[in-house]
Amino acid sequence: MRVLRGAPETWEAPEGGTALAIGVFDGVHLGHRAVFAALADVDGPVRGALTFDPNPAAVLGGDPPPQLTTLERRIELIGEAGLDLVAVATFDDELRRSSPEEFVRRHLVAGLDVRCVAVGAGFRFGHRAAGTTETLAELGERYGFETRVVPILEIDGLPVRSSVIRELLARGEVERAATLLGRPHEIEGTVVPGDGRGRTIGIPTANLSVTDRLAVPARGVYAVKVELADGRRLGGVANVGVRPTFDGGDLVVEVHVFDLDEDLYGLALRVRWLARLRGERRFPDVEALVRQIRRDVAVARELVEGR
Repeated sequence: MRVLRGAPETWEAPEGGTALAIGVFDGVHLGHRAVFAALADVDGPVRGALTFDPNPAAVLGGDPPPQLTTLERRIELIGEAGLDLVAVATFDDELRRSSPEEFVRRHLVAGLDVRCVAVGAGFRFGHRAAGTTETLAELGERYGFETRVVPILEIDGLPVRSSVIRELLARGEVERAATLLGRPHEIEGTVVPGDGRGRTIGIPTANLSVTDRLAVPARGVYAVKVELADGRRLGGVANVGVRPTFDGGDLVVEVHVFDLDEDLYGLALRVRWLARLRGERRFPDVEALVRQIRRDVAVARELVEGR
């Protein structure tokens, strides 16, 4: 898959032009994939996506929402969805101040020779979000590209939006989040030294250093699938919390990987969140904690088997 970065003036549009899905596409969920699918019957132009980095919310003011995916993982998932090109537009102050027509002329027409555009209903663009889907269609008529607007997908009564998925994760509802994503939510992190307490109680854990920009599920214990740097995928049980039994303070993400006795320090792990087992609890003593963890491990093993 071809990836274009930097200023659109440096992009080289493919011969025959492009058919583009436009959006942030954080999480690359089923709603995003419906937008991609709207381009499936376009014959000739290269099908691709125009995305933005950083998240526009980080430039427009206020606290940006936690990301469902890193930019690099977002690009990977877009490729896995069947598109052949990703253009990453730098969402800086210059782009923020661009009028809808300036954005279309610079990024879509001159930068990518666009022939067809697909966006989700409610798509806004340009300075102060002045551009609507109607504006995009009008500009398409002027500059010679077709505009397709895809209704917001709903599953089980929920609109499939990144914001809704973040809310589900914040409540620990990882299974409902997976339904909207079309796959389990995942985070990536590097294993860093911890206090070694897990190994002393016979349940070694890998402590993950996770950027605070990623959406981590609510405090609690979860059944997970862990992908190691070498591609192996193993079951596990993860804890998100402050370890109240040990009077902890900082939020930690720690994972016990089943049937693995290896030094993981410094390695990158990808953790897929399958199911929430329970909330975080303070136990009266270490022995009670260990008994509960062993029960958690048994339940998690059953849940991850075959997944």
